[in-house]
Amino acid sequence: MKINKILNNNAIIVKEPDGEKIVMGAGIAFQKQKNDPVDQSRIEKIFVMSDRAKHRQLEEILSTLPEEHIQLSEEIISYGESQLGVKINEHIHIALTDHLSFALDRLVRGMVIKNTLLNEIKVLYAKEFQIGLYAKALIKERLGIDIPEDEVGYIALHIYTAKRNAGEMSKTLDITSMMRDIVKVIEDSLKVKLEGHTVSYERLVTHLRFAVQRSESGEPFHELDSDMVHIIREKYKESYAVAKRAGDLIKKEYGFVLHESELAYISMQIQRIKTREMV
Repeated sequence: MKINKILNNNAIIVKEPDGEKIVMGAGIAFQKQKNDPVDQSRIEKIFVMSDRAKHRQLEEILSTLPEEHIQLSEEIISYGESQLGVKINEHIHIALTDHLSFALDRLVRGMVIKNTLLNEIKVLYAKEFQIGLYAKALIKERLGIDIPEDEVGYIALHIYTAKRNAGEMSKTLDITSMMRDIVKVIEDSLKVKLEGHTVSYERLVTHLRFAVQRSESGEPFHELDSDMVHIIREKYKESYAVAKRAGDLIKKEYGFVLHESELAYISMQIQRIKTREMV
C-alpha cells in the first residue's frame, strides 16, 4: 500500500485494485510524500465511501478543515458508536465534521445560533444528547471553548440522523419540528406551558415519536376497536378536539396522517395533562 495523495498529517489517499480509499491515522503522513509506503501500524480507519461524490466531499473536508476539528469529530463519532452499539452511517464523517468546524468558528466570533428544538431533542434523542454532552466536555478540554446546549442539540441531531440512516438531516428536523408544533397546539389550546423535563411532556413526545417511527417503517400499530375510539371521543371531547387540531396541522404542514387510534391515544395524554393542570 502506497501513498497516492496526502490530505493532512493524519489522512491520505491510497489506490488499491478495488479503487481509491481514504486512510486515517495519527501522523500517518508526517514527513511523507507521494509513493512512500504506508506505515500499516498507524492505520486507524479506512474509508471506502459508497459513491464518488461522498468520497470527494470527505477528501475536501480532510484537506481544508483544521486537523484539530477533524480529530475531535472522529473521536465524537467513535464514542457515539461505542455508546449506541451500532456502526452509524458513513455520511456522519462529512456532515458532523463540517458542522462542528463551522460551529466552532462561529462560537469563537461570539455567534450563537438558538436551537428552537432543544426541548424536543433532549427527550426524543436522549442517548444522542448524552453523546453531545461528551462532545461538549471534550471540546472544552481540548480547545477551551464552552459550547452551549443549543450546539449540543445540533450534534445530537447529526448523530441520530446517521444512526437511523435517515439521509439528510432535514428529515430529522422535520420530524422534530412536527413534535414541537403538536406540543405548541396543545399548549395554546390548554393555555399551559409544558416544561421539557416533566413526565407529561416526556410521555407525550415519546408517544408521538413512536407513532412517527411506526408510520415510517410500516410497523403494525395496535389499533383500538371502533367502540373504544368512540368512547374516548365522547368522554374526552375537548381533549380529542385538541388532538384533532394537532393532527390537521401536521397533515397540512408535513403530509403526515395520524389515524383515529393515534388521535385517541393522544387525547388520553392530553386529558392527563388537563387533569394535572386543574389540580
